Order: sequence, then structure tokens, then C-alpha cells
Amino acid sequence: MARAVIDPVTRIEGHLRVECEVSGGEVTDAWVSGTLYRGMETVMLDRHPEDAFYVTQRICGVCPISHSHASSMSTEAALGIAIPNNARIIRNILEAAQYLHSHILWFYTLAALDFVSPINALSANIADTYALAQAAGTRVADFGAIAKRLTAFAENGQLSIFGGHYWDHPGYVLPAELDLIATAHYLEALEMQAVANEIVAVIGGKFPHPMTSVPGGTAFVPTEQKLDDILFRFTKVKDFIDTALIPDTLAIAPFILDTAGYGGGCGNFLSWGVFEASDMDPYNRFLPRGFVTGGLKAEEVGPDDVTEYVDHSWYDSASGLNPSKGETHVKFDEYNVDAKYSYGKAARCKEKPAEVGPLARMVAAYVYEAGGKSLVPDEWAGSVRTPKALIDLTLEALGVAGKPEILVSLLGRIAARNLEAAYVADLALMWVGELVAGIKGGDSSYFKARETFDGAGAGLWEAPRGSVGHWIDIKNNKIQGYQVVAPTTWDIAPRDAAGVLGPMEQALVGAPCEDVKKPLELLRIAHSFDP
Repeated sequence: MARAVIDPVTRIEGHLRVECEVSGGEVTDAWVSGTLYRGMETVMLDRHPEDAFYVTQRICGVCPISHSHASSMSTEAALGIAIPNNARIIRNILEAAQYLHSHILWFYTLAALDFVSPINALSANIADTYALAQAAGTRVADFGAIAKRLTAFAENGQLSIFGGHYWDHPGYVLPAELDLIATAHYLEALEMQAVANEIVAVIGGKFPHPMTSVPGGTAFVPTEQKLDDILFRFTKVKDFIDTALIPDTLAIAPFILDTAGYGGGCGNFLSWGVFEASDMDPYNRFLPRGFVTGGLKAEEVGPDDVTEYVDHSWYDSASGLNPSKGETHVKFDEYNVDAKYSYGKAARCKEKPAEVGPLARMVAAYVYEAGGKSLVPDEWAGSVRTPKALIDLTLEALGVAGKPEILVSLLGRIAARNLEAAYVADLALMWVGELVAGIKGGDSSYFKARETFDGAGAGLWEAPRGSVGHWIDIKNNKIQGYQVVAPTTWDIAPRDAAGVLGPMEQALVGAPCEDVKKPLELLRIAHSFDP
């Protein structure tokens, strides 16, 4: 019996340690430790409620928009503010830009190098690479020039961004030509991320930490020129998704089908829902709210269903509290897997561990669509590829048609994020058109001022990484209580009071680990959650 330890886990946004007990080449136990104390809840006390929008989005430099939206929504819920329809659409557009940036960033920059070897790409036959790209339906680059750049890296011994990996691990199984294609798209993806962020800058003033989705609606007032700029950039990003991200996913998947057999985790999925429809019903969002348990059955879920345990976390707060009554009293003593080992609290939904993120959202959407629920307006049906349609086509392409349960795996978690990007890209174009039509129809309302100064409420939303909730309590125009349950809080949750492992811990147990010194399989699972 041996221990595999990855500390820190790199290529993520945060501080994470993964420790696994390995016996006979398989993980038998796991501990996931969040090693960063944020303490944003204490920072917010005694501030004005409007400050929360600006301060709490600093929780994350990759998904600040989602935190800002959840924060504004919590204040709006507390003060009884219903935002105007234009503000709803603009927030959807802003959120969509962040989703596309984040998903492209995740696949190519953060996760692909667990499967794609730029070193192996050095042996690619250039003519065969072009032929494979054409056969796979993926976009063509100057593969010869990129191969020369990689060769120069290798000959100089300066692998730069491609250094420090387990390139000699037998888990790298892609043909050299596919490695070269994916590496070319890795480099192009850096540009596409910037294009998506330009949309955020047009609406929010800058990225990260945009300035406009304040409580009450939005401070952004669109012009015809700005909407044209936004549409142009969404179209460019959508083209990259359709001609690189999706084809690359389908081209790589057949070589890593073994990952469909492990890494599934707890099998419970939470989505608060994201992208508001005109009725502002969270169960009618374009990605709907729901709690999906074994057998792919969806239940209604709300803020009262959340509890947080700290029995194995570095806090001396009370355990088992709902965030509306939550406490954040940090107390570090030592790292001890038999006692306390994480700054992450053990978030639970209906007393169960719950995975959050693109897989959870796409599973919830699939269940809703399979039950006869339509996620998009009828007039958009020919222009938007819905989650169920995208998933069914992918399952068919992989030769497992009619078996959505395969999604509950490492492979499913990877595919779901990229398929969600395709869905969101389609929606973004529709929202820009909807906003243009509303403006031409004379709708000029973007903001609703508050009329009260006391109240409590929750803003439940979805960041690219998963479910995000902000709970606020306002008295005499000052914040008396503030709690955040971020996406990673759910996924890296440690054991709870009953000793039940968190979602990532459960995903690691049962996974293969060929070499505890180079635990590539475990790194793949950790990265798949985008912690």
C-alpha cells in the first residue's frame, strides 16, 4: 500500500492538495484539501450591501462575473428588487462571454495537457496531420510551422509552458498527428479566450472584475455599434468552438474510452440554474435548476436544502449550518487526514454530497428535456442545439447511443463542459438579437433602484465551474451576515460529520494509478472538476 500525493495541483485557479491511498494499482481512499483560506465572509461584515458586488467577485479571477451576479441577486432578493428585462438579457450575454472564455481556457490550457503531448507531436508526419484534420472535421493550422516552433523548444531544452509534465507516462496514447493538431489549437485558444474577454470589456468595462451588473440591473446601456462589436466576437468564438473544440473532443475521445469507466464520483448533481428566461423562474432557466440523484431523477431544490459541515475543516464554527445562519471562524492546527485537513467546508445538498459544474448542469438539462420540457423558445428551435440533442449526437458518435449514464465518468465530465460551450454559444447569438429587438421596440429600462434598506436573501446562480450561492443579511443598510458557497466548495468538500467523502474524493476512489510518483490518472480527475 502506498500514497500518491499531488501538492500543489497545478493548472488550476486556487490552492489544492490531493492525497490518495493506492493498493494494487487502484485508489482505495482519498483526501482532497483546499489549502487557501479566503475569508471573504468576514471581509463583508458592516459594509454597505452595494459593496458586495465589487468585493466578492474578487473570490475568483476566472469567474468573477458569476460571483458578481450571485451577489447582486442576493441583494435584490433581500430588498425586493425585480430587474428590468433588458438587464436580464445583458446579464445573460455577459455571463455567456465568461462561460465561453472559461470553457475554452479549461479544455486547452488547463486540462488538455493531461491527454495531449506536445513532445509526441514532434514526431508527427505533417502530410498525415493535414489529412487527419480534414477527416476529423477540425480546423486547419500551419502545422509545419508549429512543428518547427515545438522542435526549437525541445532542442533548446526550454519547454516553457510544456515543461514539468509526465510526458513519459504510458497514459499518453494519442497519435502524434492528433497531438500536433491539438497543440496547434492550444495556441489558437489563447487568442480565442481574449476575444471572449473583449465582449466582457465592452459590457463590463474590463476583465476580470467587471463593473456594471450592480444590484438593480445593469449600468451598461448598449448602442448599435457596441452590439455589433459583441455579435462579431461571439460569432468568431462560436466558429472556434464548432471547428476546433467540438471536433477535437470527438477526435480524442475514442483513444481515452477507458476514462468512461471511472472517475464518476458521488452520482448526485446540483444545478441552481443559469441564464434567465423572461419569466425569471429558476426552474425555467436556459440551464434549469434541479438536484439529480441516482437513476437520473430530478428533484426541486432551494437555498434551505444546503448545509455545511466543518468536522474535518479548519474552523471552530458550528457544524451542519445552513448558510443563512452560517459562521466563518477559522482555526488551523495541523494537516491530519484523520482529523481536520482542509479549509473547504463539506457542503451538502439535502444531506448528500453533490457534484456541481457543467456535467451537473447538462445532466439536469438532459433529464428535464427527456421529461418533455423545452429549454428554448419555439422560434429558436432551429438555431440552438439543446443539451439533449448535443449529448445524444455525441453518444451516437462514440457508439454508445441511448446510454446517457456513461456521462457519470471522467470522460463524461470532460465532454459535458465542451458540449455546454456549444449550447451557450448558440444562445448568445439569440440573446443579442433579442436585445436588439427590444431596443428597437422602445424598451429603454436597464436599472431599478431599491426602496428598502433591510432584508435577507440568497442569490443562487451558476459559474462555469458550478453552483454558486451568496447569502446576505442586511440591517440598517449594513451587511450583518454574508456567506458564500462557491462551486469548488461543493466539489472539493472533505468528509462530513458522518464520514461521507466529498464528490472529488469519491471520484478518485476506484481510479487506476499506475505510478504513485507520476499519478497522471489522478491529476486528470482533479483537473476535470476545474477546481
